Amino acid sequence: MPSPQPPTSRIPRRPLLPPAPLDDVDRAILALLVDDGRMPNAEIARRVGIPESTCAGRVRSLLASRTVRGIHADVDLASVGRPMEAMIALQFTGHAREAMDAVRARIAEVPGVIAAYHVSGRTDFLVHVCAASSDELRDLVLDHLTSLAGVAHAETSLIFERIEGGHTWDPAGARGRDRARRP
Repeated sequence: MPSPQPPTSRIPRRPLLPPAPLDDVDRAILALLVDDGRMPNAEIARRVGIPESTCAGRVRSLLASRTVRGIHADVDLASVGRPMEAMIALQFTGHAREAMDAVRARIAEVPGVIAAYHVSGRTDFLVHVCAASSDELRDLVLDHLTSLAGVAHAETSLIFERIEGGHTWDPAGARGRDRARRP
């Protein structure tokens, strides 16, 4: 008897390759890419002090391990006709894995969804959305989010202002912080 196949609707949660420990060169490359994702490989190599071929291989490895999940443009949504942003908090009646997997897959396909977060606490999902108008936002919530199977409650919070943070990680790593604290 053939072994059962895993469900095809399951969304992978792990990187394709396990991430290797980052060394100082990887951290320097990451810091440069975060500051300017369009920086040419030759410039990254020059600034880090490694050959271009080594640098290209390091960047490929960071992408393959999903340490770098993508390099993208940060588009001003208002300038492309989507000035309204909101966070939608969704609460569900049940929490079966299959149902949550289906919700994640469905949310990812909803037009206007920027990102969604499966979170702990009273809220099960936070969904960051954008829309052209309040009517479109209302329709997005009613037609696509509150209609999901199992949604018990949805709460919409308009985003008035987005405040960007700096680096979300320390390019020097823990060792660099320890050295900086020593007299």
